[in-house]
Amino acid sequence: MKDRVKAVIEKIRPRLQADRGDVELVEITDDGVVKVRLVGACKGCPMSQMTLKHGIERIIKQEVPEVAKVEAVS
Repeated sequence: MKDRVKAVIEKIRPRLQADRGDVELVEITDDGVVKVRLVGACKGCPMSQMTLKHGIERIIKQEVPEVAKVEAVS
């Protein structure tokens, strides 16, 4: 599952980098929680939670259905 999640993040990454942000995979827990770190402009952006839930999480769960949720960590 980790390789599939990484592949999806690589697809998402150019969109975030276009706005001077980025996302890093931190870990995937045994219960399917993907933990990511938002960096660059995404780190302090007031829209980061919307980007996380309605962008990153939606796309990852669509392509890797066994993912339960995506959480941001610092």
